[in-house]
Amino acid sequence: MKQVLITGGAGFIGLNYIKHILQVDKLDIVIADKLTYASNPKELIYTMGIENHCIDIADKQSVELLFSRHEFSHVIHFAAESHVDRSIQDCKPFVDSNIIGTINLLEQSVKNKVQKFLHISTDEVFGEVIEPNKFNEESKIEPRNPYSASKASAEHFVMAYGNTYDLPYIIINSSNNYGPWQHPEKLIPLTINRILRNKSIPVYGNGQQIRDWIYVKDSVTAIHRVFHAGAVNTRYCIGGENETKNIDLVNMIVQKMNADRSLIEHVSDRLGHDVRYSTDISKIKNELGWSPKYSLSNGLDETIYHEVKNDYGNRSRIHRNRSYQETD
Repeated sequence: MKQVLITGGAGFIGLNYIKHILQVDKLDIVIADKLTYASNPKELIYTMGIENHCIDIADKQSVELLFSRHEFSHVIHFAAESHVDRSIQDCKPFVDSNIIGTINLLEQSVKNKVQKFLHISTDEVFGEVIEPNKFNEESKIEPRNPYSASKASAEHFVMAYGNTYDLPYIIINSSNNYGPWQHPEKLIPLTINRILRNKSIPVYGNGQQIRDWIYVKDSVTAIHRVFHAGAVNTRYCIGGENETKNIDLVNMIVQKMNADRSLIEHVSDRLGHDVRYSTDISKIKNELGWSPKYSLSNGLDETIYHEVKNDYGNRSRIHRNRSYQETD
């Protein structure tokens, strides 16, 4: 390999991925990240010292300049606008980043003969699934909100560039990630931070929506396995096999933090809220020998530990009769 471009390396999953590969691999990494509200620039730049280009991938000239300054053999594309609620309020940033940004990267990858383009996507592109069925690599693409529509569009461009220009690609469709360094607009860090501040915990509708949760440390090991050993011009579904109702998840966090259940507040449901996501990970298990290691309970313990540890002004709000320790 020459150099590996990681887009969105200061974001939640990208940052955790970089932390992982620095422990297990020797790659010459270059990061491109716009450093938006959801990024972690201090953690990335000051503690790792990796070369980072603060660019907007939706800007074609910036992407061209980036590729002209480096010889990238591989691209791992994490960068994306990812919050469904924000996409419902205004979808334009999602079109710019998730679609136009991906096209700009694809064009330069073809021009510069990139050997592999790894595109990180979501299970939400498949829409919703009725029990007992699950999403798999052959599921129909049926996005049901602006965010998932933008990610589905990006996937189609990745596959089109693979077919038209022979760009080797792999698409990863992941279930809901959680863990350290996730922005507190997401359900799990939102719940933890609300408890730390003794504020109400909003739960959409009746809270019966079902999601499969994957701890980010499992997610990044799956991504790295696919990066090295995955078959090109195909996709892999990854998940934590932790299918849980939103209200049960919130109650679990409340119990772990010894908080008052009266903090839970049911609010008006999200527009077009999908009822259930569920992911079949048989392909990556059978082909690459990967499976998740973290139970939802263990992953939540580590996440709560991290949030409490880094919430210096509010640590005293946690009851002292439980000690959170990191688990391997």
